Amino acid sequence: MNTTSPDQVRLPHVLDAPDLPRIPALELFPVVEGGRLPAKATQGEPFPVRATVFREGHGAFAAEAVLIDPSGCVHSRTPMADIAPGLDRLEAWVCADSTGPWGFRVDTWSDSYASWRHDATVKIGAGIDVELMLEEGALLLERAASGRAERNPAQSAPGEPGRSVLLEAAAAARDGDRSAQQRLAAATSPQVRDVLAAHPLRDLYGHTETYPLHVARPRAVHGSWYEIFPRSEGAVQRPDGSWVSGTLRTAAEDLPRIAGMGFDVVYLTPVHPVGTTFRKGRNNALHAGPGDPGSPYAVGSAEGGHDALHPDLGDFDDFDAFVGRARGLGMEVALDLALQCSPDHPWVAEHPEWFTTRADGSIAYAENPPKKYQDIYPLNFDNDPEGIYRAVWDLIELWASHGVSIFRVDNPHTKPVRFWQRLMREMHRAHPDLLFLAEAFTRPAMMRTLGAVGFDQSYTYFAWRTAKEEIQDYLREVSTETAHLLRPAFWPVTPDILTEQMTAGGTAVFAIRAILAATGSPTWGIYSGYEFAEGVQRPGFEEPNDNEKYEYRPRDWSQAEPTGIPRLLGLLNAARAAHPALQQLHRLSIHPTSHPSLLCFSRHVDGRFTPSGRDDTVIVVLSLDPRQEVEGTVDLSALGDARLPLVDELDGRSYSWGPSNYVRLGPWTRLAHVMAVEATPATTWEQKR
Repeated sequence: MNTTSPDQVRLPHVLDAPDLPRIPALELFPVVEGGRLPAKATQGEPFPVRATVFREGHGAFAAEAVLIDPSGCVHSRTPMADIAPGLDRLEAWVCADSTGPWGFRVDTWSDSYASWRHDATVKIGAGIDVELMLEEGALLLERAASGRAERNPAQSAPGEPGRSVLLEAAAAARDGDRSAQQRLAAATSPQVRDVLAAHPLRDLYGHTETYPLHVARPRAVHGSWYEIFPRSEGAVQRPDGSWVSGTLRTAAEDLPRIAGMGFDVVYLTPVHPVGTTFRKGRNNALHAGPGDPGSPYAVGSAEGGHDALHPDLGDFDDFDAFVGRARGLGMEVALDLALQCSPDHPWVAEHPEWFTTRADGSIAYAENPPKKYQDIYPLNFDNDPEGIYRAVWDLIELWASHGVSIFRVDNPHTKPVRFWQRLMREMHRAHPDLLFLAEAFTRPAMMRTLGAVGFDQSYTYFAWRTAKEEIQDYLREVSTETAHLLRPAFWPVTPDILTEQMTAGGTAVFAIRAILAATGSPTWGIYSGYEFAEGVQRPGFEEPNDNEKYEYRPRDWSQAEPTGIPRLLGLLNAARAAHPALQQLHRLSIHPTSHPSLLCFSRHVDGRFTPSGRDDTVIVVLSLDPRQEVEGTVDLSALGDARLPLVDELDGRSYSWGPSNYVRLGPWTRLAHVMAVEATPATTWEQKR
């Protein structure tokens, strides 16, 4: 039993620190909280490993990023390259090919062959210590051939014919019938370098500790979401003004249209019974009118709670049929997990300790001043955390058993981080294919921490990033600075969010934001009705008017075609499906343009990580102005000096672009180019940069 008081702790001492490797490797990335939490990675998606590596003196050294699979075996060794000359910052790109708990470390060693090659080239060229340098080279090659590294008992020898190449080179280095330059050339030939690149002589070998990675399935990083209120799908208004709710069966009838636009996740807002006490009316009115359905986020009534279906929607056979239809069309089903209750929820009577009782004896309802949600009681996780935990666990298992594979968690930032850490950890062990999206529009520290403790995806500030510079900064942030902590989802609008930008630009701004969301993040989504460019705000609030959270909103989808938005959504999703570059998060480059409303960026995947084995690069050029034409130049010099053959995924036209290119974009012509490089030159991406 530990009797130490929280105020009496044993301080770590410098003498307790572990030894550094002989060739130090420091400041490793991606590491979260010193390795106490796993960094994020995704099956099939390359990601960078970085470290600061150096040594005393001028001798050469080398480092490898070592990927460890869930069985504890070395999966791959990737040489690290210098990405910041003079700063000793090294990088390697690696890729996990299965899900689960992986790890990585960095191995370092003294590269005796590279040191000798440098010194021998200089000295023999100057006629200094010629025989001595050649003999030292021969001895070194013999050591490499036999696998005898200094202070590295694990060194292995190359097999044949590599061993023969090294021994023949050693003999040539000692051949006095040849000139000194010929002997040096034999000892430094491309064949020798190839053998030692594959089987390096790792003198003074060392390694860092192994740091954890959680590798999720591909849907964790890329997916195209479509959000619906199932009660609106097929809802009918009677002549007397009353409504007949849509059902899961009528909602399933619309799935082919959604799948036809290329969406691969259909997201259902809560499908549970809705409370009647303090039920909200249209546009969050305090009093509901006759027939108002209430907010589906006010979960629970006498008909059941989170484990029940609203009877208007159908039963579990209907839910299973909906899931089956979606899967048959290539879509996964995501469901809202809204951990809050209406005053009529069974939990209120069965577990009053799960809620907060105020001084006057009333139960506290939810507030986000100035917003008030009198129809919702938030859970209090302090009185019976274990009871709430088991109840939430059972809910997730129930819906997962009916085919839900993704949970969109409502307001996770209002619940304890510790609760989510435990739930995510244990859920990922028990159900590794389940994914969780954090709907947390809150402070950056909370958003990052929710990702760090296990949420697979996160909503973002994308809707509020509107100016060119802030969009560029945000794209860099989510793709390079925080990608190991959270995977972003870009949503132009939601039932809760309709920014000022979306109210004044008409159809053009809806097109602009769709293009930016679909190409700026590998996960993106739209809320049903986006096809109509619904841009009217509820007065005084940054959310849609006639809000579907409080009323039925059936739509005649045949009337959406004139906007052009449905076709655009289909083209964007087709491009995303065709190009691995748009399915990954980490490799994004911003390219300069000459106009403040002209944005250009590219995404890239090296051919080592694509099914075709070829590099994939997509260049996006976008006007941010929905009202007038913009023109200017786009600087692609970071991609090299050669002209690039391009095909625009939005209309199929071919282009040939060089380092500098003129564009003219506008709402009456075209708003963007989404261009794929048809044939990537043979040089690697690192060389292009």
